[in-house]
Amino acid sequence: MNKYVAIENIATELTAKSLVGITMWNRLEARPRTNNFDRALRAEVRDALWMLSKQWQMGEFLGDDAGSPVFSRMYMAKTKLTKYVPGSHSVEVFDETVPLEAKVEKRNIPFNIGTAAVSLDMRLLMGRHWLKMIQGMGNTVADAYITQYKIALPDADKKEDAYITAHKEAWQQFNAVAGRCMDGGALYAHLKTPGGKASDGMAVLTPAQAAEADTKGERFVAWFEKLFYQPGATENDAWKPQRLEYQFACSAPVQGQEKVMTADEYYQGHLDWYNLDIDPARQSLPDTGTPPPAGIEEPLKLSFIPVPVNFDGMPNTRWWTFEDGRTNFGNIKPTTRDIGKLLFIEFALLYANDWFLVPVTLPAGSVATVKGLAVTNVFGERLWVEPAGKGLDDAWNKWSMFTLNTKGNMGEQTDTSLLVLPTVSKIQEGKPLEEIHLLRDEMANMVWGIESIIPLATGSGKHGSEAARELKARYQQILDKKIGNGAVIPPAPPAYKADLRYEVMNTVPENWIPFIPARVENSIRAIRLQRAAMPRILNGDPEKPEKTEPRTSLLREGLDATPAATYFVNEEEVTRAGTFVLESYQRTRWYNGKVVTWLGIRKQTGRGEGASNLAFDQAIPVKK
Repeated sequence: MNKYVAIENIATELTAKSLVGITMWNRLEARPRTNNFDRALRAEVRDALWMLSKQWQMGEFLGDDAGSPVFSRMYMAKTKLTKYVPGSHSVEVFDETVPLEAKVEKRNIPFNIGTAAVSLDMRLLMGRHWLKMIQGMGNTVADAYITQYKIALPDADKKEDAYITAHKEAWQQFNAVAGRCMDGGALYAHLKTPGGKASDGMAVLTPAQAAEADTKGERFVAWFEKLFYQPGATENDAWKPQRLEYQFACSAPVQGQEKVMTADEYYQGHLDWYNLDIDPARQSLPDTGTPPPAGIEEPLKLSFIPVPVNFDGMPNTRWWTFEDGRTNFGNIKPTTRDIGKLLFIEFALLYANDWFLVPVTLPAGSVATVKGLAVTNVFGERLWVEPAGKGLDDAWNKWSMFTLNTKGNMGEQTDTSLLVLPTVSKIQEGKPLEEIHLLRDEMANMVWGIESIIPLATGSGKHGSEAARELKARYQQILDKKIGNGAVIPPAPPAYKADLRYEVMNTVPENWIPFIPARVENSIRAIRLQRAAMPRILNGDPEKPEKTEPRTSLLREGLDATPAATYFVNEEEVTRAGTFVLESYQRTRWYNGKVVTWLGIRKQTGRGEGASNLAFDQAIPVKK
């Protein structure tokens, strides 16, 4: 037997230095004498030296700041948002009765796109509600309102009604309700005009009924605007068409001054603190004429006992206590670029028992700044703790969380305040009513605005390419009928004698709206994208081709104004991957139980470049 396996006298061997391989000991372990581990698992402690050795082995003698907090006092400065500015429009008093997402995203429900009346479903809903409101006035009055605000029957031979008759489902719905149901949207538009009353043009109403109808007309407008939250006017719209984003600003009073926060690029559909930045260049927003509520800047002073933070899977500080296996941190496999996962693992495994919770309840719309904490630990030491992340906002070695960014790069100080926005955590979103896809066509050196989903006159959406084919086919049918009746004399078809014919240009589907590069005013190099138009080429049409127009309100920006305005899109908004823009109804429930519904827009990244196959000056083989 090797003599170094079992040594009779360890002191003699150490003095003679015969065991030269042993230079130090870093483990203390027992030598098992039995196969039964019941007694070992009891962790019986009978030797104080053994306990001290285990503490030394686990590094417990190397601890610092080991005093646990037992009492703390906090001083917090707070204020509330009092002003709101949508885009570059007029300032408003900050409204907490609706979620901030609805306040920012709200868009007017389109009842007309160009000269076409749309949103039939909404018009029928409003008409049915008005007839219920005047139910006590009798059937004669109801019939008079249906006649006054009637839904016209579309004519298949009119180009003005082609947006209805081109689509079978829309034509069927209009035929079903024309002359039978009331157009509530027309009544609402009349009531919104200056001086418009519900009794206007209704000769069947008695003076008492006319006064009652006018009162109910005001209630009708209030009902609809409560049912669907809308800006009402362009001055309240935060949407920036040239940027395809929302822009807004809000402010809160701070010690006689104002803290202005701006959101220059909001398009995600979920609004939170990270969408806003501190703008030191704007010292204040214009006066609203309404003084801020009293006491909103009163500081908050709290005394409390700190509570350790607990979470599933956190390492247990006791030696013989095993963690719950439901959360397996060992299964997290971050790469070198997963900074978020690495920070999470470090927080959970290394500093799990170093965090204490201080609960503070703040109302929505608050801006809170912790000035400091007076912490007393178990050793009676009293420490003053200031907010982390102080210093220059652009410092590379600074790290903070849930704090607002400060605009600029000229040595601005970090703002450590916490912004609690009046937003909701969940929003129900309907199917897209409109959807456009802006993509780059490098072969044609332009950008196309493809209307992927087009709103029909019924209020529902339809695939853009299918709707474009149906509309062009309807125009062609109307022209062919005129030619057959002799109202239009088509040009004689050319006689091709050669094997090739010259084609000036081909065409693209009508839902492809071109955007051409245009130079920015007073600039030599900067360009932007200008909305253009493609000609609608019909077989046998002797007239000059008409320009195709967008059928979505997103791309018709400025087209329905008087006079029509040119629409530009900033070039940087259309990336190489393209841009998706969707408009749909949003619905949520506010904290007081109120249901809020609005029409909102959001933007997403596209799926790459595209090709329209638009070509000029081609030699086309003649089919024989």
